[in-house]
Amino acid sequence: MGILDGKRILVAGVTMDSSIGFAVARVAQQEGATVLVSNFGRALSITKRIVNRLPEPAPVIELDVTDQEHLDRLPDLVREHVDGLDGVVHSVAYGNPETLLGGKFLDGPWDDVAQAVQVSAYSLKSLSTACLPLMGGGGSVVGMTFDATVAWPAYDWMGFSKAALESCSRYLARDLGPKGIRVNLVSAGPLKTLAAKAIPGFEELESMWSDRSPLGWDEKDTEPTARAVVAMLSDWFPATTGEIVHVDGGYHAMGA
Repeated sequence: MGILDGKRILVAGVTMDSSIGFAVARVAQQEGATVLVSNFGRALSITKRIVNRLPEPAPVIELDVTDQEHLDRLPDLVREHVDGLDGVVHSVAYGNPETLLGGKFLDGPWDDVAQAVQVSAYSLKSLSTACLPLMGGGGSVVGMTFDATVAWPAYDWMGFSKAALESCSRYLARDLGPKGIRVNLVSAGPLKTLAAKAIPGFEELESMWSDRSPLGWDEKDTEPTARAVVAMLSDWFPATTGEIVHVDGGYHAMGA
């Protein structure tokens, strides 16, 4: 018997089997959940193949979190597979690596910054409100962040966007709490995902983590992060919302 038995979970943003979203979908299924995943555009066909590597193949829904038509039709698409949702995972982020990352903070053009903020932060609100007709009391929204309390090498405007995401999660926690829905984030250390590979100089962060994390850190292991997300989706944190749970080997707590 798993901690998500009977739960219906949507994981938005699954592309490769190395992604955090894929690991969350896998662990959620292992813990008894019925899982749906989403993606869009050219990546959609990849996702439809990748889900066959899960313990149970999962339905794939086309969803661009920046497209209002996609958001409006989401409840109907979900209802083709399940009659509601108990949890939503926001594993979505994007910033143009050629203009916004790798030491380009002072030169980042507004159009690209606006896109990064919409995809990486505002979409947490968009996705959550789109799923409201499907969710009731006891529901849980969990998003993914990378500690935005400090400035990181190379991360630049994505760090800015993650700070916006963290603020967005607190306001959502305030406004969805009366509906019985929790909103939390999981802050993972650097992981070798498709997104990380697009960040110039990200390897520098990986080496820092392995040296300074008291528990150590394996940048290839998405399992600890996925387990934390699944725990936050479960009923074991009924009075926790607006929180950021660090899964980083303890790096965030070390001064040097």
